[in-house]
Amino acid sequence: MTFHHGAIWAIAVMTTAGIIVRPFRVAEWVWAVAGAALLVLTGLSPLSKACAGIWKGGDVYLFLTGMMLLSETARANGLFDWIATWAVNHAAGSTVRLFTVVYLAGVVVTTFMSNDATAVVLTPAVLAAATKAEADPLPMLFACALVANAASFVLPVSNPANLVLYNGALPALGSWMASFALPSLIAISTTYFVVRLMELKRLRPPCASRVETVRLTLGGKAALGGIVLTALLLVTVSAFDQPLGMPTAFAGVATALGVSAIARFSPLTLLREISWGVLPLVAGLFVQVGAIESTGLVRQIALWLQEAANTAPAIGAFGSGAILAVVSNIINNLPAGLIASEAIAQAHASRLVVDNLLVGVDLGPNLSVTGSLATILWLQVIRRGGENVGFLQFLKVGAVAMPVALFPALCARLLIG
Repeated sequence: MTFHHGAIWAIAVMTTAGIIVRPFRVAEWVWAVAGAALLVLTGLSPLSKACAGIWKGGDVYLFLTGMMLLSETARANGLFDWIATWAVNHAAGSTVRLFTVVYLAGVVVTTFMSNDATAVVLTPAVLAAATKAEADPLPMLFACALVANAASFVLPVSNPANLVLYNGALPALGSWMASFALPSLIAISTTYFVVRLMELKRLRPPCASRVETVRLTLGGKAALGGIVLTALLLVTVSAFDQPLGMPTAFAGVATALGVSAIARFSPLTLLREISWGVLPLVAGLFVQVGAIESTGLVRQIALWLQEAANTAPAIGAFGSGAILAVVSNIINNLPAGLIASEAIAQAHASRLVVDNLLVGVDLGPNLSVTGSLATILWLQVIRRGGENVGFLQFLKVGAVAMPVALFPALCARLLIG
């Protein structure tokens, strides 16, 4: 390794550490931008390459913008309070039942709207439900974070990383379901039981059996309609293998403007409440990926994939998925997926290898709080709501939940053939 390459990796590690630890309580996006700026200012990443990296994330920025607009529109119009009331009343005093309702809601939202939507749209509603139920919010919040990754390969639309890994050339929906239906079912069910068992002490005390019903306003109904229509739009667009960013941004803007008109308040109020820092955070990660690619890592990974495919295809596919699962927690699964995508293209990897890599990049981030963009978004949302989960606190759950779900899911994909 040359000094040049070592410096790039050092900055990447420090950037990741800053995002995890947040020294001096400085926001995550500041560390990501600082790391990207340092790469450019030191000449380790040419400005043109950094700009190309930022531009490469355009679809992701649009996707997140749409989701954040939907979330803030729903919150401002009382939709989250209404959902929280419904969940608490259906739990009927059982904290375990409330946990199960939350988890199933996470499966639905992740499947049809993406894991980022679960982090941004569902988590605030779950936090409101736990508050209304006078229950410990941590099990419900862990459910949101972990199901966002566990259910993120049910459909192509369930995780933007799916589009990244296949470089936009997704398998047909029928072929996708044949490959991932069983692994997804295993990942979702095992994650549920692991989190439920590990959080059993917090789930034992009863919660409020009933709370006063919140009336859903006309604006809230419109926001709910906008979210449902967005989910249908994303599934349709995904079926035609088209980018999701622009349709999601369009749906978010249309919903925000339409609901604001119905509720008669300025949409500028919504814009002021959104945590826009996630966009420079993602941009900084894309710059970091471009710099890491220049170290020759992609070429080396491609050689490893080719060698594994030639010697022991099944073992190579399993090992590739397991390794990528771990790596995703070191550099985040978005950069890891981008690097893996380039390596796949160079190695001309088989469908079996690519599918196992996808399971790894989607499910692996359940190990740590910085494993996926969805989990980072989730962390920002709960901090905004007055809660916090530390790195070690999350790792304590993730170190059990991730491997227990990952290894059976990878094995199931191998058995399908």
